[in-house]
Amino acid sequence: MTVLATEPQRPSMKRVAMASFVGSAIEYYDFYIYGTAAALVFPRVFFPHLGTTMATVASMATFAAAFLSRPIGAAFFGHFGDRMGRKSTLIATLSIMGLSTVMVGLVPGAATIGVAAPLILLTLRLIQGFAVGGEWAGAALLSAEYAPAESRGRYGMFTQMGVGSGLVMSSLLFLIVNQTIGEASTAFMGWGWRIPFLFSAVLIAIALYVRCNVAETPVFAAQTRVASVTPLAALFSQRREVVLAAGAMIGFFTLGYMANAYFMGYAHTHVGFSPDLILAVGLLGGVVVVVFNALSSVLSDTFGRRRVIMAALAVGVPWAFVVLPLIDTGNAALFTLAMTGTYAVAAGSYGPMAAFIPEIFGTRYRYTGAGVSLNVAGLVGGAVPTIAAAPLQASWGVGSIGLMMAAVVLISLVCTARLPETKGVALQEQ
Repeated sequence: MTVLATEPQRPSMKRVAMASFVGSAIEYYDFYIYGTAAALVFPRVFFPHLGTTMATVASMATFAAAFLSRPIGAAFFGHFGDRMGRKSTLIATLSIMGLSTVMVGLVPGAATIGVAAPLILLTLRLIQGFAVGGEWAGAALLSAEYAPAESRGRYGMFTQMGVGSGLVMSSLLFLIVNQTIGEASTAFMGWGWRIPFLFSAVLIAIALYVRCNVAETPVFAAQTRVASVTPLAALFSQRREVVLAAGAMIGFFTLGYMANAYFMGYAHTHVGFSPDLILAVGLLGGVVVVVFNALSSVLSDTFGRRRVIMAALAVGVPWAFVVLPLIDTGNAALFTLAMTGTYAVAAGSYGPMAAFIPEIFGTRYRYTGAGVSLNVAGLVGGAVPTIAAAPLQASWGVGSIGLMMAAVVLISLVCTARLPETKGVALQEQ
C-alpha cells in the first residue's frame, strides 16, 4: 500500500478542533449515559432478581466489560489508523460506537426476554468498547498533528473537553427525562431511560458530517513510505513508553469513572440522595471537567505536560481518602463538593494528555501507541476499581475504597514522573 506524500489542503484549525471535539464528546456522552444508567436503572431493569449489592456488581460488570474490548479495538483501529490514515479510521469508530449505543436503548428488559436481556446488553457493551478503543487516539492525533508545536496543548484541549461536555449532555438529558416522566414511574423504567441512548443517533449524524469535511492530517500525509512491519510490532521499540503512558492515565480513569458510576450509585442506594440531586451534581461536575480540562491543557503549553499532570495527581492522592466520607455525611453541599472535587482532579490530570501521549510516539505507530496506552489504562484504572468497589465496601468499609483509589493515583504520579517532557517536540521528525 502506498501513502501519498502530497499534503492536502489544510482546513482551518477551528474545523480540526471541532472534528476532534465532537467525536470525543459523543464517546464520553455514550459512556456517561451508560454509567448513569448502570448506577440508577440497570440493576432493576436487567438484574431484578438479584439483591441490591449483587445487582449493583452485575450492572457495574457490564459497564466495565467495555474496557476488556477497548485494548483490542485500540490495536485493531490503531493498525488501520497508522497504515490507512486517521480520518477514515475515525469515521469507522464513530459509526460503530454510535450504532451500538442506540441499540442499547432498544434492548428489552429482563422481565420481557429473561436472561437474553443482560446477555444482549453485554454484547453491545463489548462492541461499543471495541469501537471506543480507536476513538480517543484518533481524535487526539487529529488535533496534535495539525496544531503548531507551541500551542499543541491548547488545541488538544478540544479533544479533552469532550469528557465534560459528554457528562453535561448525559446528566442534562437524564435530568430532563427524570423531571418530566419521574424516576420511580413505570414509564421511566420501561422506556424513559432509553431516550438518552436513542438521542445518540442525532449526535452521531452531526459528528459524521463534521469529520467527513476534514482532510487527512499533514503529518501522516507527509510520510514518504509505510514500513513493512505492522504498527503494533513496531511499537515494541517503545514498550517502556507504552507501559508508563498507560500508568500515567490510570489515575484519571479511576477518579472519573468511580465518580460517574460507583459514587452515583452509592449516593443513591447507601446514602439516600434523590436521582434528581445526583444528576444535577453530575451536570455541575461536567462543567467543572470542561473548565479544568481547558485550564490544564493551556497551562501545559507554558509549564510543560508533566508538571501540570503531576500537580493534579499530587492533589488526588490525599483527596481519595476524603471523597466517600464527605458523601456519607448525607449533606447535599458536601456531596456536591466531593463529586466536583473528584472531577476537577481527574480533569486536571487528563487535560494535557491529548498532547502529551501523541508526542511520546513516532508517527508510523502513533495511533496504535496512543490507543493501546489509553485503553490499557482504562482497563486497569476504569474497569477494575468500579467492579471491586462494592465488594471492598461491603467487606472492609469505605476506607478501603479510598486506599485503593489513592494507590492507583500514586502509581499514575510515579509513571508520569518517569516519562520525558515533550512540550514543543516536532512530530514531523519522529
